[in-house]
Amino acid sequence: MVSESALRIIKEGRAKLRVQRSGMWQQQIFIVKRVQSGKDLFVELFLNKIVDMNELVRIANETGLPVEAENGRAFPKGTGAENFLNL
Repeated sequence: MVSESALRIIKEGRAKLRVQRSGMWQQQIFIVKRVQSGKDLFVELFLNKIVDMNELVRIANETGLPVEAENGRAFPKGTGAENFLNL
């Protein structure tokens, strides 16, 4: 089940989130992106920069949405792409 805040982020198409990069806290704008998975699309937040995997996991768990950066993708704990199909 996707949370109300996650649905709001999807509707807005972006989210301004606090991220630690290179030892510094920064505000970064993640965009909502739809990714092909078989015949369906799943939704995720995307940032065109490198972010530590620990930060990606933290953001995924806090937002309730998958998060992808230049160096990888993280899903909220206990979920996978199938949980975010066709949102």
